[in-house]
Amino acid sequence: MPRLSEVIAALDALWPPERAEGWDAVGTVCGDPGAEVGRVLFAVDPVQEIADEALKLGADLIVTHHPLYLRGTTTVAAGHFKGRVVHTLIKHDIALHVAHTNADTADPGVSDALAGALDLRVVRPLVPDPSDPSGRRGLGRVCELDHPTTLGEFAARAAAALPATAQGIRVAGDPEAPVRTVAVSGGSGDSLFDAVRASGADVFLTADLRHHPVSEVVQHGPLGLVDAAHWATEWPWCEQAAAQLDEISDRHGWDLRVHVSKTVTDPWSAHHTSPSIDGAPN
Repeated sequence: MPRLSEVIAALDALWPPERAEGWDAVGTVCGDPGAEVGRVLFAVDPVQEIADEALKLGADLIVTHHPLYLRGTTTVAAGHFKGRVVHTLIKHDIALHVAHTNADTADPGVSDALAGALDLRVVRPLVPDPSDPSGRRGLGRVCELDHPTTLGEFAARAAAALPATAQGIRVAGDPEAPVRTVAVSGGSGDSLFDAVRASGADVFLTADLRHHPVSEVVQHGPLGLVDAAHWATEWPWCEQAAAQLDEISDRHGWDLRVHVSKTVTDPWSAHHTSPSIDGAPN
């Protein structure tokens, strides 16, 4: 079996930590570099449910997209839920490694996985990485459909393709508007509206869209918006990343057992549709 340091070196080659945003917290959170790794679990969130799942699975390493301590900390006391995660992992010799914004902009990255889940053909990055001479890395992706559709049909396609969550899929725009070109960005995407408009996309699929930015987009022009749960737009990356590590394992003869968590860690637990959705207050 490989050592943790060998597996981390392979992960860092896929998602170099120096390509993460300056505010981000990526890399190895805990783990003995000399420990052997036989099972790896991929997940979006480093929460207690995932730590418990890794323990039950017998995993030696968890790889998550979201950081455990994004803003730093002065304590890992088990009285706090994040500290409890750390205690669980260290007590049972389970390492934790994070690939966040360095995985967002990778080739392939989070948005490639999102596009793949909807069977979209990736054309180019939405916001290219200026340090990439090939023009393949960057934030988000601009994609094309094999056959034109409508905004309503595309939203239904997204609802069927992405993991189910309490939120489901929200749509802004004319459901009958034609859709040929699609911009996608896994995770929070309403800071990218200028790039989306410049791309010529007919619809933007992302998550965490807020009232005022969406209202401005709707008033600005015909761009359609499809808003999914944050977790749902990033979960496809777990399958993509697991396949990448599987290939590395086969190439090195490591015989790793690589798993993807199906645990829904989206924080929203229920959704109730309003009795009236015709635009009039109840």
